Amino acid sequence: MAAPESTLPELAVNRRLTVLPLQEYYTSGHRTCQGCESALVMRYLAKVAGPRTLITGTTGCMYVANTSYNSTPWALPWAHTQLGAAGSSALGTAAALEALMRKGKIPRERINVIAFCSDGGGGDMGLSAISAAIQDTRYNLLILLYDNESYANTDIQASGMTPWGAVTAFTPSGSAKRITHHRWKKNVPALLMAGHPQGRYFASASSGFGMDLMEKVRTALDVGGPTFVQTHDPCPKGWDYDPRRSHDLAVLAVECGITVLWDCLEGELRYQGITRQIVEGRLRRKPVAEYLRTQGRFAHFTDEDVDYFQSQIDEMWERWILPGVVRVTQTPFGTLPRPSTSPEAGQSDEAEVVVAGEVSRG
Repeated sequence: MAAPESTLPELAVNRRLTVLPLQEYYTSGHRTCQGCESALVMRYLAKVAGPRTLITGTTGCMYVANTSYNSTPWALPWAHTQLGAAGSSALGTAAALEALMRKGKIPRERINVIAFCSDGGGGDMGLSAISAAIQDTRYNLLILLYDNESYANTDIQASGMTPWGAVTAFTPSGSAKRITHHRWKKNVPALLMAGHPQGRYFASASSGFGMDLMEKVRTALDVGGPTFVQTHDPCPKGWDYDPRRSHDLAVLAVECGITVLWDCLEGELRYQGITRQIVEGRLRRKPVAEYLRTQGRFAHFTDEDVDYFQSQIDEMWERWILPGVVRVTQTPFGTLPRPSTSPEAGQSDEAEVVVAGEVSRG
C-alpha cells in the first residue's frame, strides 16, 4: 500500500510552525563529513520549502558533497552555479520563471527560488551579487548563507567570517607568531540589512535550533521579495573537534552570546530563543572559554587571548545599541537601558540597567 502523499501546510507569515510534512526533499546520498551541520541545514531548508521549489547552489561544501557522480540527496530541481554567483543565479531564475508565466508558457503559481552559498562564496566573493539581488524587489527569492567560518571545501582557508585568532591553512599558529588571524568576523546579515532599506526580511539563525531556522526560512519565502537568511554551522574538519559535538557547539555559541539569533521583518527587529532571554536579562551568557576550549583551532589561545575574545563579546552585549546587529554605542538620544548579561554577573540576583552611562539596580 502506497504511503499517503504529504503536503506542506499553508501557514501565515511568521506563524510558528506546529506541523511539518513527513516528506523529505534532501535525503540520503550526500557525501558530507561526519557531524556536518550544513547538511542538516539543507535538510531543514528543503523540508520547509516543499516540492514546488527550485534550488541553486554555489561551489562549496554543499555543492561538492551533494553531487557525487550519479548520486545526489536532492529530491528537488537543483542546479550548480559559480562560486560568487548566488545572487545572480537566484535573480536570473526568478526572472525567468516570471517571464515564462507572463508569456503563458507555464501556469502562474508560487514557485520558491532558493540560492545557497557559503561564507566564502557568499560573504566574501558573492557579496556584490547578493546585494544586487536584494535591491531588485520585483522578484521573489531567498538567499541562504551557510556559515562554517572557513573555505572548508578547499582545505580550510580563512574567510572574512573566520573568528579572530582561529587557526586555518592560511593563518597557522607558530613560535614566532602565535596569532596570525587578526580580523574580527564580518557580520553579513546586519551589513545587508543596513544597506538595503527596501529588503523585506533578513535573519541570523543557527543549525543548533532547527525549528527557529525553519520558521525563518518559511517567513522568508512567505513574505515575498528578495530575502536573506544566514546560519551558523559548526564544522568538525575545520574547527577540529569530535564530530559528536557539532550540535552542542552550535547551541553553546548562542549561549555564550557569540552567535545571535535575530530577524528583521519589514523593519521590525526581533530576537529569538536563548538570545531573547539574554537580551531581556532573564539569562546570563556562558563564558566564551567553554566554547573556545573545545576546538582545536583555538588550542593555541592563552588566557589573555580568551580574555580578549571575551571582552569583545562583552562589549557587543553591554554597549551596542542592538547586540549582534548594530555596533553603535552612543546616539544623540543617549544609550538604551539594558540588563547586564555578562557571565561574571551571573552570581548576583540583581539586574543591572545601564542608562546614559549610569548604573541603576532593579
